[in-house]
Amino acid sequence: MTTGFPLARPNRLSLDSVARTAGVHPTLVRRFVAMDLLEASTDISGRMWFTADTPALIGRIVRLHSDLALNYAAIALVLELADTIRSLRAELTAYRPRAQGGQPWT
Repeated sequence: MTTGFPLARPNRLSLDSVARTAGVHPTLVRRFVAMDLLEASTDISGRMWFTADTPALIGRIVRLHSDLALNYAAIALVLELADTIRSLRAELTAYRPRAQGGQPWT
């Protein structure tokens, strides 16, 4: 009988696994990194590594480009605005209970 270890999701993904998961060619992922639409870290040998949420972000970029016909500069702006809105909503959610004496309005 063999004993196994529980599988864990890796905290970083390779270029090929990100491209495969997102359904795009690795060259497109490299272009997105060059245009600063994606962040990648590199190891000593120069291989790119990505976070686990990168395939979803690639999907968002591809949908914005194909469905709304936005150019990549506009996509960068849309993604930045979406992140700003998300953080402001989180701050507002954290602020509301304190401003109302700790009681939610609902």
